[in-house]
Amino acid sequence: MGFRIRIPKGTRSIAVSAILLCFPFLLNAQQSGDTHSIVIVDLPEAPQSQSGVSPSGSGSQATQQPPEQHPVQPGPGTPPAQTPPGQGDSGSKDSATQAAAEQSQHEKAEEQLKEQERQRIAGVMAAFNTTRNKDAVPLSPGQKFRLFFKSATDPWPFFLTGVVAGIGQAEDSNSEWGQGVQGYAKRYGAAYSDYFIGNFFGNAVLPSVLHEDPRYFQKGTGRAATRALWAAASTVWCRRDNGAWGPNYANVAGNMIGAAIARVYYPASERTVGDTIDDGLTVTVEGIVGAEVIEFWPDIARHYKRKRAEKLARQAGLRAPQTTTQPGAEQAPAPSPAKPNE
Repeated sequence: MGFRIRIPKGTRSIAVSAILLCFPFLLNAQQSGDTHSIVIVDLPEAPQSQSGVSPSGSGSQATQQPPEQHPVQPGPGTPPAQTPPGQGDSGSKDSATQAAAEQSQHEKAEEQLKEQERQRIAGVMAAFNTTRNKDAVPLSPGQKFRLFFKSATDPWPFFLTGVVAGIGQAEDSNSEWGQGVQGYAKRYGAAYSDYFIGNFFGNAVLPSVLHEDPRYFQKGTGRAATRALWAAASTVWCRRDNGAWGPNYANVAGNMIGAAIARVYYPASERTVGDTIDDGLTVTVEGIVGAEVIEFWPDIARHYKRKRAEKLARQAGLRAPQTTTQPGAEQAPAPSPAKPNE
């Protein structure tokens, strides 16, 4: 599939604004062009005196053409013209400021990326493509590729691929691959290839080309229904590098590209257009399930911790020494004071 080079929206806006601003000046120059026509004047053969008398003898001074100004060409020994101070350095200062801002933004993105690379669900499932920061700095193309390789080489996808291959082995899916070690190896290789190729295009290549952010921006607050819709929409709606939100072309197209390439190593019976579309849509739906888990897992973890803390508190209360008297227990009578002898 070929990719078209797209002019960014900001560049298009700047170009249109520049044309609209320059249009009145161009129109004005075009309209006044006829009034400033060049007039050729016959110069006298000899220079006339400024106080000369006109041929009519009226005594009025003769009008004299101003001498034509010619630019002075610098000679070999003439030093070059010096640029006024502050004028030549403005461009270099602006470039340096812009470069410093870009470097600072890149370093901030590196810090946020390192925090994301430690995120896991239940301490096992990698959630590197998730951020809780709604103002996260956009990633550079190199950072997007690095995030993809970090996720693809983590132990979690290899473990999950093994589970999927085992389920396929038990159901005898793609029976052409057979059973035994060879059949399991084929199913394992196909499952991991599906994961790798789909994420390579959906989380690295296409987001870099289309300027889309491959991460899931966790909502974390609000009603459960709103958060569920937010998570489900993330498969078809994403944030772009310029901060705006739009269709998630990279994710959907990446799933379809991965499904199309998978026809090469799948059996001939599953190399139809219908199978390609079905597999691509299935992966998209699986992405919705994954986004829902990532969105609500912190709530599940907090609920579990709270219940566990309450249980431990109850157990601690039962084990504490009782300082009060048990109900129904008989108290020993207090000894009576001794009577004095009479």
